[in-house]
Amino acid sequence: MLVRRILLLGSPALVLLFAVLLVIETHDGDVVVEQVADWDAGIAIAFAADLFSALVLVAMSLLTLVCSMFLCATGDDEDPLVIPLVLVLSGGVFGALLTADLFNLFVMIEVALIPSYVLISKSMKASALSAGRIYLTVNLMGSSILLGGIALVYAVNGSVHLGELAGAGEVSGMAAFAGGLILVALGLKGALVPLHGWLPRTYPYTSPAVTALFSGLLTKIGIYGLFRVYSVYFEGASPVQGIILAVTVVTMVIGVFGALGETSMRSILAFHMVSQVGYIALGLGFFGVAGMAASIFYLLHHMIVKASLFLSAGAIETQEGTDRLSRLGGFARREPVLAVAFFVAALSLAGIPPFSGFVAKFTLIRAAMSEGAYIAGAVALAVSIFTLLSMLKIWNSVFWGEATSTPSGQPSGSGTAAGATTLTAPSRVRIRRTLIIPAVLLALVTISLGLGAEILLPLAETAAQGLVDTTAYVQAVTGG
Repeated sequence: MLVRRILLLGSPALVLLFAVLLVIETHDGDVVVEQVADWDAGIAIAFAADLFSALVLVAMSLLTLVCSMFLCATGDDEDPLVIPLVLVLSGGVFGALLTADLFNLFVMIEVALIPSYVLISKSMKASALSAGRIYLTVNLMGSSILLGGIALVYAVNGSVHLGELAGAGEVSGMAAFAGGLILVALGLKGALVPLHGWLPRTYPYTSPAVTALFSGLLTKIGIYGLFRVYSVYFEGASPVQGIILAVTVVTMVIGVFGALGETSMRSILAFHMVSQVGYIALGLGFFGVAGMAASIFYLLHHMIVKASLFLSAGAIETQEGTDRLSRLGGFARREPVLAVAFFVAALSLAGIPPFSGFVAKFTLIRAAMSEGAYIAGAVALAVSIFTLLSMLKIWNSVFWGEATSTPSGQPSGSGTAAGATTLTAPSRVRIRRTLIIPAVLLALVTISLGLGAEILLPLAETAAQGLVDTTAYVQAVTGG
C-alpha cells in the first residue's frame, strides 16, 4: 500500500513541478514544442505548451495531488483499482492539455473518460449505477459528435494538426460547420447549457473524493478545448462570438437557479459548476485580451475553489454518511477549521473580496462593460448575488444550524433510503484532520490568489495574448 500511495501522490507532484517549470519557460509568450519521435512538423504528433496550457496544468496537477490526499484519507485508495484508474485519468487530462493535434485531443479525452466510467459507479449502489449510466451515455454521445466533427474537419481541410488549421473555420461554410460540431461536443463535456443536465444528475452520486477530482479535471478539459479550438480554428470569428455570449449568459442563470432549488451540499455545488462554467466561457464572447485574461484567471480560480468546497462537503459526508442539509448542523462549533475553509471558499465563489473570486468576477465584468456587453455584465453581477444566497443556504443549515436525526443506513448523497424509518442521532465524533487538510490547503490557495492577484493577472494577460493572436503558437507547432 505504501508504494501505491507513493505512486498516487508522487506522480501529480512531479507533474506539478514540471508544470511550474513550463510556466517559467513560457511566461514571456514562448511556446515549447515536442514533435513525437522527432518526425517533421505536420507528420509527427505535436505536443506543445504555451503559457495558457502551462497555467492550467499547474492547477490540474495541484488538484490531482490534493484530491489524491483526500482519497487516501477516506480509504478509497484501498480498492486496488482506484489508484491505477486515477493515474490513467490524470494522464489523459494532462495529455489533452498539451496536444496540438485534434485527433490526439480526442484520444486523450477518451483516455481520461474510460477510467471515469468505472470510478463514478464503483460503489455499485443503485444511485451510483444510475448516475453512471447517464454519465456513460452522454459522454459517449459527446465523443461521437467530437469524432464526427474531427473527421469532417479532416475531410474539408486535409489535416487535423492545429497549426495547419489556423483560421480554417472562416474559409467556408462547411469548414465552419465542422468546427462547430467540435465546439458543441466540447460544450457538452464542459456542461454548457443546454447540454448541462447530465452533470447535476451524476456528480453528486459518486464518492466525495471522486466528485472533487472530476470537478477540477474532466469538465475543465471541455472548457480548455473550447478555448484552444475557438482561438486557433475560428480565430475569434464574430458570428460565433454572439452564439457563445448568449449560451454563457443563459448557463450562468440556469445553473444558479438550479442550485437554489437543491437540498444537499453536493447537488447545490454541482449546479454551481454549471453556472460558473458560464462565467469562465464568457470571455470567449468578447475575444479580446482583457476578456480572455479574465476568463483564464476565472478558470484557475474556479478549479481551486470548487474542489475546496467539494472536499469540505466530502469530509462532512464521509463522517456523517449524508450531505442532506436537513440532516446536518452545528459544524461551525464542532469543526471550526473546516467551517473557516468552507466559508472562505464559499465567499470566494460568490465573488466577495479579498478572495480570488472577487478579482475574477471584477475583471470579467469590467471586460464585459469595456466591450459593450452590458447585459452580460449585469447578469454576471446579479448571478453573484444568487450564488451568495445558495452558499448561505448551506452555511445556515450545515454549519450554523442544529443537526436533526439521520435515517439509519442512508446512502450518502441520495436522500432518505426507500423504506428507511429508523432514526439515529447525528454523529458527534470529530472529523479526522486528514479529511480536513485538503480543503484547507485549497482555501489557502484561493486566499493567496486573491491577495497576490498582481502576480497571476499579468500571466493571464500574456496567456490571453497568445490565444487572441495565435501566430507564435502556430509557428511553433508547424516549425515555421
